[in-house]
Amino acid sequence: MSDGQATGGHGEDGVGRRDFLFIATGAAGAVAVGGIAWPLIASLGPNEAVKAAGAPTEIDISAIEEGQQIVVIWREAPYFIRKLSDEEAQLAIDAEQTVFRDYAPAAERIASAEGSDTKWTIIAANCTHLGCVPTKVDEGLDGWVCPCHGSKFDVTGRVTKGPAPVNLPLPPYVFSDEDTLVIGSEQA
Repeated sequence: MSDGQATGGHGEDGVGRRDFLFIATGAAGAVAVGGIAWPLIASLGPNEAVKAAGAPTEIDISAIEEGQQIVVIWREAPYFIRKLSDEEAQLAIDAEQTVFRDYAPAAERIASAEGSDTKWTIIAANCTHLGCVPTKVDEGLDGWVCPCHGSKFDVTGRVTKGPAPVNLPLPPYVFSDEDTLVIGSEQA
């Protein structure tokens, strides 16, 4: 017998072929487990579309005329942005509390960029009754009416009639300047 056979396959350095195969197989197994686990763990997080869906949305509002509204999508839901006339804003401010099902002061629902006299309404565009999208109307204090069940909302999104239990919600927003609105952020 040679020395290598007498010591159980160990060479001069104390590591035999069998030990080397165990170490190499263990290392290959660890790499394989890592190769399988990494994509699995990465797939559990949100994809880029989901990350972008919750990101703030920047809107150029410079071209919106007085009394006009646009609809924007943020977090896969529609939002109304309406430029109020001075008359609409004053009607909302002067309206009696008893007109509203869910009273909130108009001043808390009318927005303006810092240093600007332009008045805006920025609200969710889904009726708080069953989620229908109300249509715009221009009749004094009335701003929107839900075509499905007849709920009415004033120019600031406060419910005045119908089955809607609460006002149209306000999203988080900020004006980054007089012509740019950012929905989804409260920090400029």
